[in-house]
Amino acid sequence: MKIRIYPSDEQKQLLARQFGCVRFWWNRSLALQYEHRSSQGRWLKRTELNAMLPKLKKELPWLKTDCYSQVLQAASKHLEQAFKNWFEGRAKKPRFKAKSNKQSISFPQNVLVVGNQIKVPKVGLIDAVITKEIKGSIKTVTISVTPSGKYFAAIGLNDELPEVESSTDGVITGIDLGLKDYVYCHNGFNSYSVKHPKWLKHHERSLRKHQKQLSRRRKGSNRRNKARQLVARVHERLSNARQDFLHKLSKRITDESQVVAVESLHIRGMLKNRRLSKAIAQSGWGMFLNFLDYKLKKKGGVLVEVGRFFPSSKLCSNCGHKYQELTLGERIWTCEKCSTTHIRDEVAAQNIRTEGMRLLGRAETPNRIRLVPRSSEGLGHSPRGDNIRLGACSEQLSVKRVPSFEQLTLF
Repeated sequence: MKIRIYPSDEQKQLLARQFGCVRFWWNRSLALQYEHRSSQGRWLKRTELNAMLPKLKKELPWLKTDCYSQVLQAASKHLEQAFKNWFEGRAKKPRFKAKSNKQSISFPQNVLVVGNQIKVPKVGLIDAVITKEIKGSIKTVTISVTPSGKYFAAIGLNDELPEVESSTDGVITGIDLGLKDYVYCHNGFNSYSVKHPKWLKHHERSLRKHQKQLSRRRKGSNRRNKARQLVARVHERLSNARQDFLHKLSKRITDESQVVAVESLHIRGMLKNRRLSKAIAQSGWGMFLNFLDYKLKKKGGVLVEVGRFFPSSKLCSNCGHKYQELTLGERIWTCEKCSTTHIRDEVAAQNIRTEGMRLLGRAETPNRIRLVPRSSEGLGHSPRGDNIRLGACSEQLSVKRVPSFEQLTLF
């Protein structure tokens, strides 16, 4: 649960000291890791890093007076997780923290919620805006400040609710992601598309103006700091608009579907396209798939990933013929065998749905949906985009095409 907090000027200084202590310990620990790796041939463990803290606090007394002790230990834990993510290929190499970037500290315990305030060690009671009732025990609280100067508290809760068992018995929806239309969905009954909002296009003029002003300011001056905050505010509005759209879209899809089939995209490789990289980077496809994944798990649904080399746009949904000569500029094509005219994104969504059903072992009849038992191994969204073994579609869907395309109203 993420809430907005409003610390006083004195509390901002106390938080800034803890931000600085955590940033110092993170950079020092990271440097020690690289030095120990080059000299000893292995990485330091988290317990070894924490064992250095008592001696370091005697050398630097401000580490003990300005910062809560468990905050530094939490930073060691986060550094260990950062290295683990790097080793397993989920993230890039851990980097040193800078004062100008986003700052955050984590409190593993001793944080209380009192009315519309939160009590933080070494800071005191901070005013907050709590719109929902906090249910469950508080595990971890992370306080962060954005580059635009806004403070937030992310409260990790243990609601102690039993996990919902996943089931594939229900409506299955195939999704094709794109740039002109953000998604094209087909659920076996109808099809609809959602146009791409193109957030960066609406904020590009304002962003260009403020970035030009920032480039003309002298480094270290107050005017440069004000110009930097203006640029950060534009980026923040852009990020908020994107997340709002993705949350509402993923909520609508998960409400009407039990299983969602998507194509596993190699986004990092697609960004190498010089003509489309800017449009792909602003789309946030990875974030959208993560939203779908956790919202489906919350209701007991399943997210199925179809392999990235599956020819979803080239297959005829009527006869299964593959149109080899399809180019990226062809948005409408006609099957050579059955003379059926297809819209590229629509037929892709249909084929992704059919392939998702094949991977689940499901067959659809006109009257009901039948579930064939099989192992659930390999289901769910993987942030690495692992491929799934492909095969020819065994089931053919007789779906009545809906000629009208409804635009989803999200704002």
